[in-house]
Amino acid sequence: MTLMWADVQEIAIQLAEQKPDVDPRYVNFVELHRWVTSLPEFADSPQRGGEKVLEAIQAAWIEEAD
Repeated sequence: MTLMWADVQEIAIQLAEQKPDVDPRYVNFVELHRWVTSLPEFADSPQRGGEKVLEAIQAAWIEEAD
């Protein structure tokens, strides 16, 4: 499976699985961007990961963690 920025929910699930000790409410966007682009299946352009998509990923991750 190839991950793109649009795969917000799947990215959030993978981050929750890979970083179970991280509270997503306190992750800054620079770090979040780095973590997303380093996911093994991630294949989108890093430049496309703007603030709006990072906010969506963070919100989905918060829901996943709850």
